[in-house]
Amino acid sequence: MKFKIFILISILYTLFFTGCAKRYSYPNYDIIKPKITCKPKRKNIEKLLKEYLNKPYVWAEEGPHAFDCSGLTYNIYGQMGVEIPRVAREQAKVGQYVPPNGLTYGDLIFFGSQNIHSTRITHVGIYLSDGWFAHASSKDRKVTYTNFQEEPQYLKRMKLCRRYLSEDERSLYMTCNGKLTPMKTTTTRHTTPWQPNMKVPRKIPRR
Repeated sequence: MKFKIFILISILYTLFFTGCAKRYSYPNYDIIKPKITCKPKRKNIEKLLKEYLNKPYVWAEEGPHAFDCSGLTYNIYGQMGVEIPRVAREQAKVGQYVPPNGLTYGDLIFFGSQNIHSTRITHVGIYLSDGWFAHASSKDRKVTYTNFQEEPQYLKRMKLCRRYLSEDERSLYMTCNGKLTPMKTTTTRHTTPWQPNMKVPRKIPRR
């Protein structure tokens, strides 16, 4: 009898907490704030990137099962306790400016169109080394590594580079270089992220 009561309570508990979360619908523009799991260290960026490699690209997702480009950077830095904006154009306003020839592991690279006169930011990646960077690619439909020599169009699209974590890992550069749009975050208790058993949407919606 006690076992049956325990099972009933467990079911009701599960239904209560899953019932609180809004069911997933594409695209999910709710911003799920990642839990802090580690310190701001380059080895932790590397660890998280390896964990997320080949995860599917899904517009407006910030993990843990799928990402868009800025969702990946938001999640990785957020797990290290570094609060950055959610979208690429806002992330590009925060941090220390870095010239392309001064990039180090963990710096963010922001991309736009190949029009040299355009300053619009449409994509972001995490620099690794030797011309390699990691990003959630809408073309490859997954989190992947790309090299500038193999895909030189990214060099033509590069607009800006930013550093949040100092080279000695003792400081954070969070100076704002423009007006930031306020963002409201939530948790998985209130909204459901994309799940591995769901279809991967191929069409990116217009906003």
